[in-house]
Amino acid sequence: MFHDRARYQSSRGYQLAPLRFSRLDDARYIATNDVGEYVVMPREELVEFISHSLPANRPTYKALKSRHFLFDEHSRVALELLALKYRTRAEQLANFTGLHIFVVTLRCDHSCAYCQVSRQAEGRLEFDMSQEHADRALDFMFRGPSPTLKVEFQGGEPLLHFERIRYIVERAKALNQVHGRDLQFVIASNLSRLTTEVLDFCREHGVLLSTSLDGPEDLHNAQRPVRGGDSHQRTLDAIRRARQALGPDAISALMTTTQASLGRVEDIIDEYVRQGFHSIFLRNLSPYGFAVRPRASRPYDVEAWVEFYKRGLAHILRINEQGYPLQEEFTAILMQKIFSPRGSNYVDLQSPAGLGIGALVYNYDGAVYASDEGRMLAEMGDFSFRLGHLSRDSYESIMTSETLLAHLSDTMPEGVPMCSDCAFLPCCGADPVFHQATLKDAVGHKAFSAFCKKQMSVLRHLIGLLEDDARARDILMGWR
Repeated sequence: MFHDRARYQSSRGYQLAPLRFSRLDDARYIATNDVGEYVVMPREELVEFISHSLPANRPTYKALKSRHFLFDEHSRVALELLALKYRTRAEQLANFTGLHIFVVTLRCDHSCAYCQVSRQAEGRLEFDMSQEHADRALDFMFRGPSPTLKVEFQGGEPLLHFERIRYIVERAKALNQVHGRDLQFVIASNLSRLTTEVLDFCREHGVLLSTSLDGPEDLHNAQRPVRGGDSHQRTLDAIRRARQALGPDAISALMTTTQASLGRVEDIIDEYVRQGFHSIFLRNLSPYGFAVRPRASRPYDVEAWVEFYKRGLAHILRINEQGYPLQEEFTAILMQKIFSPRGSNYVDLQSPAGLGIGALVYNYDGAVYASDEGRMLAEMGDFSFRLGHLSRDSYESIMTSETLLAHLSDTMPEGVPMCSDCAFLPCCGADPVFHQATLKDAVGHKAFSAFCKKQMSVLRHLIGLLEDDARARDILMGWR
């Protein structure tokens, strides 16, 4: 039986709205709610608040009330506003799959020890995507309802199969004459095969470029071996030519943190500044492909990466204070999760996870995967995230498959032990592929999860900076 809302009205001054709280540090607790709002307070005030005895004239009371943690007799539309904010954060789910990754080849001309996609040698053409599979993948892409479609070309080295990229872009634009979507194209490439022909094509069709830059010359060349040993110089030359041809913002770069990178975060960041970049993603090594081969790439624990991240973020904040705008992308994603009314579209930090509904991956062999990391895991023999095949399955059968639905059901942290009552849940996600790879379970026991340790450590550090360092807060608030 349902009762009128007045029946549940508290007689003890104010009502508590749904919230979670966790220890922030030795002296303070953080309380959060489902729309991402947070309040930091000492333990004594938290006890008063939960006990309905927090005085209304306290600054903490006013902060809690303004951020929808409590309702009192003076609250008018607080519950309705809280519900509206929750719907706003969740409405992006209705757009469905916006990112479509085409793995046009698994061949590559580099031999990186940490390669997470299990590349193949340049001459092995059987690892190229066929036109038939490209056509089927384009058909899948336009069946989804998303008004914005981002096509990302991955490899291997995708420019080794540039003709397939050319075909997909031109065919997608032709099909879009009917569908009328907002189309975007990105090639994720090491740029070693960036020719004038490729640049002319990118300029004509508005194609953006994303590349890998692991730091200064000695570090980059050691981590990204190529015939001739000059990967760093080739990358810088290609970045310069791409900027001249396409504009300064048409190319971005990513780095991967290896054991050799851990002691050199300042050198890596300084290299990005020297090359004129205004963003850097301090990306940790993922446990896929060659990266987990003991002889190929030395692993490190999550605590080592967290220290690397903290030192890097401190260096980036100093660079900003000196007048050079530089943004750390992982931090920016978390800032959006905390402060943006719509949260963030980053597929690894969604509830449910962005598997299939955030991104679909069309592999070179026609297999369809729920995420890029899912296809990387498949190259290691674990096909947990393979949804079907372009030659045999329809779009409808894949998107309603038990495999996808089960993964989505399992990846809502609101129902996962140790996540459901964690204060950092609104800023977190599930990352089921990581847990499948490391714990052999897509949900994973969070007490043993390196993903959980990383998220909680970074969020505690970030909230601490926002609370205690006014200069850092000013800079970070500009990254939302």
